[in-house]
Amino acid sequence: MKGNCIFYLLFCLCISSNINAAVKLPAVITDHMVLQQQTTVALWGWADAGERIAIRCSWNSQPVTITAAADGRWQAKVKTTAAGGPYTITFSGTNTIEVQDVLLGEVWLCSGQSNMEFPLAKQKAWRTGVTDYEQEVAKATDPRLRLFTVQQQVAGTPQQDVQGSWMACTPESAATFSAVAYYFGKELREATGVPVGLIHSSWGGTPAESWTRKEVLDGDPALRAILHRYETAVKTYPEDVAKYQKELDQWLRDSAAHLEKLPKKPTHPVEPEKNSKSPTKLYNAMIHPFIPFTLKGVIWYQGESNAVRAWQYRNLFPAMIRSWRKEWKAEFPFYFVQIAPHHQQNPEIREAQLLTYKTVPRTGMAVITDAGDSLDIHPRNKAVVGHRLALWALAKTYGKSDRVYSGPLYQSSAKEGNKIRIRFSFADGGLVAKDGTLTGFTIAGADRLFVSATAVIEGNTIVVSGSGITAPVAVRFGWTTVPHAVLYNKAGLPASPFRTDDWPGETFNKN
Repeated sequence: MKGNCIFYLLFCLCISSNINAAVKLPAVITDHMVLQQQTTVALWGWADAGERIAIRCSWNSQPVTITAAADGRWQAKVKTTAAGGPYTITFSGTNTIEVQDVLLGEVWLCSGQSNMEFPLAKQKAWRTGVTDYEQEVAKATDPRLRLFTVQQQVAGTPQQDVQGSWMACTPESAATFSAVAYYFGKELREATGVPVGLIHSSWGGTPAESWTRKEVLDGDPALRAILHRYETAVKTYPEDVAKYQKELDQWLRDSAAHLEKLPKKPTHPVEPEKNSKSPTKLYNAMIHPFIPFTLKGVIWYQGESNAVRAWQYRNLFPAMIRSWRKEWKAEFPFYFVQIAPHHQQNPEIREAQLLTYKTVPRTGMAVITDAGDSLDIHPRNKAVVGHRLALWALAKTYGKSDRVYSGPLYQSSAKEGNKIRIRFSFADGGLVAKDGTLTGFTIAGADRLFVSATAVIEGNTIVVSGSGITAPVAVRFGWTTVPHAVLYNKAGLPASPFRTDDWPGETFNKN
């Protein structure tokens, strides 16, 4: 009997060892995936320490062999050929995994908050679907456009994997996918003719610091306050819960007493360590696991949740971009959307985004002042957003030089007597005033009091003057929560709001 028990224990240990030694792959390396074409890509996973893994790609007759490190992780570099497929990749160790229906093409990470999360079809709550979503969903069939949506998770430390899977674009898979990402990928497919893979990782209502590595925030004195605020929230959370409980008890007593004016029912405070809005949590759970998956670039739609700290966003957003590139060891292009007009979105957040474009290399900004909704922070016209992001990618990343990819952007100003002349980039061929009249310009003298201005187009410049302003100092355009798109270039793309001054605004030093 004793011998049988020993045999059984040894058998269990053997089975356990084999389970531990089995080659495992991350969620992003699976059937229907897209790998970046014509480069060297990373393939990785886990196995037993010291286990040898052979990788065979059907587009390449030469296998790659790698040995798992002491912690079981392994990573191999594999060369890819020109776009094509489907191919297979076979991983062989103590077990064998065959990844099928692999395409080589263009891979883009699509991230941000709710306007990136906003789906193609109507879902619950604010997810109202794009304009004419029924027709859009019905025609969303493209087997060489592949979609990967990351399940929303928070984490206190950098994670190694996500939950999600690759799917070919069908009406069913596209319906719940990011509309902006879908339109972007669809246009890339049509313009390049190669497979496109889109990794969608977003979460509504989240600030940029949620998507930023902790060390980046801690290493910048201008951003450290974000971590301090979070640490304070963690410490005071038990007190906040106790306060909530007292308020709830009082509300229940008032409710039982049938008071005529019952106050609003208190809400339970969100635990900071589990809050998607807390710093670093989404970087840890939804971005870090993809490093070092080879990307062509990133598109980003976010900023609304940082508008109250727009001055800080001038540092935060560029820092996040630089840190992602550092983590990937790749200077990939990063194209983002300037926040649409809305009554809660101050002009300083759009300026912070404009300054990011001007100061961070290989970035691009899609201006959508003509595609917003002053009362709905989730405008439904996502087709124009995806299109304008695609313009940047096609022109700057894919060499489609015949495309104009930006509307007029403020370049410089010069005083001319009682007037100020404004020069723009992306104004070749001249400027256009919608409906024939330029509005939205203001001008100020040394007193910094802005008044409505007269603006006149002269070629690819604009001359601005104001009644009673004899010595102008500064000009602003679209400097409001809801700017109107009245200024365009000949390509029909709207100008970004701007100002010529750098005077501290309402969010100055808010951190």
